[in-house]
Amino acid sequence: MDGNTVDGSTAGTIEARPAIEFDTHPSEYRHWRLDVDPPRATLTLAVTPEAGLRRDYDLKLNSYDLAVDIELHDAVQRLRFEQPDVRVVIVTGGLDKTFCAGANIQMLAGSSHAHKVGFCKFTNETRNAIEEATTQSGQTWIAAVNGTAAGGGYELALACDEILLVDDRASAVSLPEVPLLAVLPGTGGLTRLVDKRHVRRDLADLFATRAEGARGRQALEWGLVDAIAPPSGFEGLVRARAEARAATSDRPAEAGGNGIELDRLHRVTDGDTTSYRHVEVRLERDLGAAHLTVRAPSTAQPSTPAELEQAGAAAWIVAAARELDDAVLHLRFDEPEIGTWVLRTAGDPAAVLAAEELLSHHAEHWLVREVRLLWTRALKRLDLSSRTIVALLTPGSCFAGTLAELALGADRTFMLEGAYTAGDTGDDDHGGPATLHLTEANAGWYPMANALSRLATRFYGQDEQLAAALAAVGRDLDAARAAAAGLVTSTPDDLDWDDEVRLTLEERHSFSPDALTAMEANLRFAGPETMETKIFARLTAWQNWVFQRPNATGPSGALQRFGTGSRPDFDRARV
Repeated sequence: MDGNTVDGSTAGTIEARPAIEFDTHPSEYRHWRLDVDPPRATLTLAVTPEAGLRRDYDLKLNSYDLAVDIELHDAVQRLRFEQPDVRVVIVTGGLDKTFCAGANIQMLAGSSHAHKVGFCKFTNETRNAIEEATTQSGQTWIAAVNGTAAGGGYELALACDEILLVDDRASAVSLPEVPLLAVLPGTGGLTRLVDKRHVRRDLADLFATRAEGARGRQALEWGLVDAIAPPSGFEGLVRARAEARAATSDRPAEAGGNGIELDRLHRVTDGDTTSYRHVEVRLERDLGAAHLTVRAPSTAQPSTPAELEQAGAAAWIVAAARELDDAVLHLRFDEPEIGTWVLRTAGDPAAVLAAEELLSHHAEHWLVREVRLLWTRALKRLDLSSRTIVALLTPGSCFAGTLAELALGADRTFMLEGAYTAGDTGDDDHGGPATLHLTEANAGWYPMANALSRLATRFYGQDEQLAAALAAVGRDLDAARAAAAGLVTSTPDDLDWDDEVRLTLEERHSFSPDALTAMEANLRFAGPETMETKIFARLTAWQNWVFQRPNATGPSGALQRFGTGSRPDFDRARV
């Protein structure tokens, strides 16, 4: 936050507070304790009640807000990069008979609509990263539910690959949002019940409308948990399951690999410009636009896993992804009125391609795999952001390979035809005409939420066009060839460039942001529906609507009256 601190004096007005800090370290955690004893790590939730993001609520009963989830996000990332010998992660509660009470109700009641929705989206992305660690990184997450797991607490457990519940006749799992709060389980709970755990839909309906949830044997019989044990045998159950899952992992043994430390990001904000080492964000407030530039490496980059281990988080292929991800999070939460993100790149495309070779030639190495998955998550977060995304390909750009994904994922892509002489593109070196260079990275390294590549999504149902685009892999495509291949939207020449780009940005700024958000979300994810697309489209859209309804958020709504002893007043009309 560059010296800023979180000030809760303006509860519910996230826009008025200083920037939220997403970059943290285990030494600064106030809500989680991380203990590493390879091949397992234990992440214990023991929330500090007074250490929330704002000061108008206390995080009681291991309830959480964005501050708690930022630490969880950091832990998920660090365990994957810094602990190659950790094969199993146990997440458990640090309070007596309490696993996690879910999202803090007072926090939700006092937050702006934008913050509530953004909070749920970030929390969903963190839960998905937990699932990805299990399925893609060989680092299985197990929930040791040592007490009550309610709402978002049970949703945290649902993100784990196994759920173990203590059978003490009191501890229960529940999703009480519908009966108690008039909202939905906002971090994928309903979707994971039926799509992931295959709970019968009528039992899922019964469970989600029963505030007290299910205990012990019933939770096991309904498929809500995987195993139960009495208090005397619970620790043994957790240990046995952890040992069994560790034995199936392909992560290196203790001496088989060196992790890399994820150091603090170098982030400097000066007015409306924020600079990292490889990423810059410049705000143009009158146009509602953020100009985001990713720069190519300027020095030689690691070409082997050993060199990557030595370079650590300073390697461009790691640092650029982390910086892009951090920039996207800050824009989401700190700049909600900046509705259009204009993506640029700058530098030598050959340098990007050279840095990317490591990911191609050593894809089976655990650390290289983590780097590819890091880019997958960063690019997905960009896809899932409720902002218009425009990519500008100009002389001096380096939309090549991994960085070409920025152009392929944009809502509109402009590529300048020929040389640029009519003004300043913001690039350091104009050089020759702009090019777009596809590599094998664009053929599927970084799947979207729909499990397809951005190329396959772009040409969904158009197999010949997809094949033609894939045939262009390895070539420098100028504007004419890129347009012929269907890879860009428009190719103005230097006489029309400034006017066409400016008119597009002005037009976008004039439209309803609500309509744009809905339109973009419907267009970006062509093709098959997955659990992820359900969570980020169906669930997010409905929760967005519910969060604005008086039944939930009105003065007599359930969120406002929760804990007061007064029942909410509902408008009974179904919509």
